[in-house]
Amino acid sequence: MTVSQGRAVDVPTLRRFAPLDGMRKENQAALARKVFIREMDSGRLLFHQGDTDKRTIWVVSGTVELREDDRTVGVIRGGTPEARNPLTTKISREFSARAMDQVEYLAIDSELLDLMITWDQTGTYEVGELQAQLQGSEGDDWMTTLLQSRAMQRIPPANIQAIFLRMQRVPYRAGDVVINQGAEGDYFYTIVSGRCVVTRETPLNKDGIKLAELTVGDTFGEEALISEAKRNATVTMLTDGVLMRLAKADFRELMTEPLQQWVTPEQAEQMVEQKGAVWLDVRLPSEFQNLAIERAVNVPLYFIRLKLSTLDKNKPLIVYCDTGRRSSAAAFILVEKGFDAYVLKGGLSSMERGLRRAAQA
Repeated sequence: MTVSQGRAVDVPTLRRFAPLDGMRKENQAALARKVFIREMDSGRLLFHQGDTDKRTIWVVSGTVELREDDRTVGVIRGGTPEARNPLTTKISREFSARAMDQVEYLAIDSELLDLMITWDQTGTYEVGELQAQLQGSEGDDWMTTLLQSRAMQRIPPANIQAIFLRMQRVPYRAGDVVINQGAEGDYFYTIVSGRCVVTRETPLNKDGIKLAELTVGDTFGEEALISEAKRNATVTMLTDGVLMRLAKADFRELMTEPLQQWVTPEQAEQMVEQKGAVWLDVRLPSEFQNLAIERAVNVPLYFIRLKLSTLDKNKPLIVYCDTGRRSSAAAFILVEKGFDAYVLKGGLSSMERGLRRAAQA
């Protein structure tokens, strides 16, 4: 299918479409930086009847024919009153949409759209004040990036509002250490501006192994807060920047609880059998080699961000450790990054079968 990469959209264009026209100006501006107008050649399909892709689509210019089975059920022309509304709002498309000439269209992830409209309707004056403190567009960008994460889409809107209101703004200079490996966990951080590097010291490498580089909208610091363990890595500012931080108690109340999905061994085994779920062991390699679940994949918690690209987002992940502490921290990170992750209730000790033990000497 021939589809262009798209061009930037401005706020006046967004205001032509419902329900985008009902959003507040600052949220329209934030959304405009996240979406694009795309082109499609005549005769091509925007979507097929029965498709389940989660996109909300509006016709900007050109003409689109809507067909149900073998009959035409409508024609939408850009710029007309009919084009003000999206082509369809149902997840399973009721009809096919075909470009009758050169078409420009706007497509937005449906879950992001729903979340932003909900946020727009529940946001308060205080949140507007917070954005003003962050110098306008800078504040909009990180907030929109964070709202766009899969994790936020599973958190109740009232919690999201409280999260932003309870966050504290902290400026940093290049070279500043934000958190130290081995320290107690106290805050969850979101990057508003600037870049950070995550490193982990090992017995063989005192200077630290680079685990990740983080930028605007990225988050860190959740592992120690969830698992009640010491910090497992050091985070240092690569540039000057601004971070927002959320205290441990607020983080656990507002973010951790809504995101945790726990499954029993029986439920997990059923998911593996019926949905192709993958067992993910987040303990140390030595623990994994001694005792593990058959066919499990081992990615230690401290390496989880570095190894995200090796995991399949199309399959549910059953995350486990010995007790549930490390696995719940790993599952939180995975959900943030768009994975469908579940925590094994009771950890490895809850499993009565399907275990692989190390050979005894």
